[in-house]
Amino acid sequence: MAKLWSDVEPWPDYLSAAATGLRDMVVTDADGRRLAACDGFGRWTQWTQDGHARGQHLYLIGNGASAMMASHFAADACKNATLSAMAFNDPALLTATANDVAFDQVFALPLNRLARPGDMLIAISSSGNSANILRALETAKSMAIRAVTLTGMADDNHARALGDLNFYVPSRRYGWIECAHQLMLHYWLDQYLNLHANGAI
Repeated sequence: MAKLWSDVEPWPDYLSAAATGLRDMVVTDADGRRLAACDGFGRWTQWTQDGHARGQHLYLIGNGASAMMASHFAADACKNATLSAMAFNDPALLTATANDVAFDQVFALPLNRLARPGDMLIAISSSGNSANILRALETAKSMAIRAVTLTGMADDNHARALGDLNFYVPSRRYGWIECAHQLMLHYWLDQYLNLHANGAI
């Protein structure tokens, strides 16, 4: 039997449910200590400011929709915020590394080649369990690169244990997690730009 329009989720209910992931977001540090959201974003923005002052670099990684976000915010950070930022989404490098080395090294390998201690890695992963994301976070840790993770799904996902700062969206729906991550990235970059506009950078 065909479903009727009246059977679908009403827009206000859908919007409210989608917003719960942002409302209930959990931020933790490298030791698993919980931080207030404002403190987490403040620390992330301060790290960005400090890194910019030292001429350091920012790298963003993700798979699928998260890869698109990585590219989007690398572009915004470079163009709008004058940050040295890039995403590892070049198809030749991705496919060569996946084919000749291993798919779980597609982010770790270029990070190892290009990054320096004190740089920042932003890892975007709805599940927090993608092998290539985890390998990159392990590489970041071994190189003294600050890591920020944006994850969702299970609260014990592996990426949350590997970041210096971890933003977790408690939702099981990919679309809602992805929307939350995008808004979080916009908020982080907007706060950095606000500091720039106010002469703090």
